[in-house]
Amino acid sequence: MSSQVNKSVVFNIDVSMQDGKRQFKIACKPGEERYLLIKLQDKLKQDKSLLNYKSVRVYKQGSNKPCYTLSPKFLTAPLTISVIGTGYVGLITGVGLCHRGRRVICMDIDKEKVARINRREAPIYEEGLQEMLISLPEEYFSCTTDLKHAIMNSDATFIAVGTPPKESGEQDLSYIKQAARDIGNVLKHKKGHLVVVKSTVVPGTTQKVIKKLIAESAGHSDFRIAMVPEFLREGLALQDFLNPFRIVVGVECDEDFDAIKFIYKEFKTIFFKTTIPTAEMIKYTSNAILATKISFANEIGNLCKGLGVDVYEVMDAVGLDKRISRKHLNAGRGFGGSCLPKDVKALIHLGKRIKVPTPLLSAVWEVNETQPLRLVELAEKRVGLLKGKSVAVLGLAFKPGTDDIRESPAIIVIRELLRRGAEVLAYDPIAIDNMARVFPKIKYFKDPKEAIAQADVVIGVTEWPELKNEELYKDKVLIDGMKFLEKKTGKNYEGICW
Repeated sequence: MSSQVNKSVVFNIDVSMQDGKRQFKIACKPGEERYLLIKLQDKLKQDKSLLNYKSVRVYKQGSNKPCYTLSPKFLTAPLTISVIGTGYVGLITGVGLCHRGRRVICMDIDKEKVARINRREAPIYEEGLQEMLISLPEEYFSCTTDLKHAIMNSDATFIAVGTPPKESGEQDLSYIKQAARDIGNVLKHKKGHLVVVKSTVVPGTTQKVIKKLIAESAGHSDFRIAMVPEFLREGLALQDFLNPFRIVVGVECDEDFDAIKFIYKEFKTIFFKTTIPTAEMIKYTSNAILATKISFANEIGNLCKGLGVDVYEVMDAVGLDKRISRKHLNAGRGFGGSCLPKDVKALIHLGKRIKVPTPLLSAVWEVNETQPLRLVELAEKRVGLLKGKSVAVLGLAFKPGTDDIRESPAIIVIRELLRRGAEVLAYDPIAIDNMARVFPKIKYFKDPKEAIAQADVVIGVTEWPELKNEELYKDKVLIDGMKFLEKKTGKNYEGICW
């Protein structure tokens, strides 16, 4: 029985040559059939007698119907991908592409992180990431600190380094500029390489900055550049990568579009072909619309609270209009994370730079910055001055399902509580270590019950499932920032917008 389960999957390969036909077999371990094309391409490259083939047909043993019919272009098809940067975007991209049948070499300058990834330990928390990382064969997924090895042994390189915001809102391009220079140094020894930018950059950056720096370092312009923005929701990033609504492809020529479509060959979705600057702008516009809907919902929610109206019921009805949709209309304590805040601020800064006013985006950001402070004001309104009082802050990550605290509303809440002299008792199931680097002196709890028991008032910031239990709060005053409790009313409960 076990030998039957572990039996290899065999494929028959028919190669049409100028002088006849060649046949051979390729065996794949169970579960590794997705790497068949890599095995086949390696075989065709290694066997010089096959280099001038006319076509290749691939049949699963026992079937007369070909599962692949491949032209001579298959020899140069991009099947091995290097990914520079192993943060949220880079690691998800690398793991996701390998899961879908590509050989992936991730590269990062952080030696400890590289070692963890090679031990199959995910350095970030994302649903399903750890399990998928463990499932990837070493032969097809690796991580290195050696950029030259990664590029010279791959067909295309994805840049996925960070572009964090400066205080002004302008993007800090120092990491991606350095990556471009380093890639260029390697490309001194290689021509025709495809470089794909995944990092979020303002329109014009890929061609005017990144491409230029690569060319300067390489000493030539014989490489290709493209932009394929990511649209991942943290907490659901792996799911979003594997099942995208669309893949936006910004290119300079049809050949590069075809190459990127081949990289994503196993992804059943819409491929939207456009120019590189347009692809860059699509990413910003997408996030700006989402941020706008959230801030709009929060402003309407604040009005509803003053009027005694349930904003969630309002949005339920409004969202039935297909032109509007119910998504991203949950009023609450505002948005956070690595994308929406950064991208809104970058567009505002871009508008200032090119002298185009952005009053709507400025208002979106202003609403979002002040919204978390309403939680503190409501708490003080309920229990009096917060100086000397203990306040439980529940939920530190910017959203459930991730340990990312970047731009988390909890940071604004905690900072304001400390300014008012309160003692902060913080809980989160997975983000405590990250928040402790920002606020090392506050108290952290692994059990929400302990934090709540010691608190004079409770502020709910991030709606983890385990916090949606009314029994947790009993006689405690709860200031609810994200609808922790669906239909709770009474003297000890107050919602931020309801």
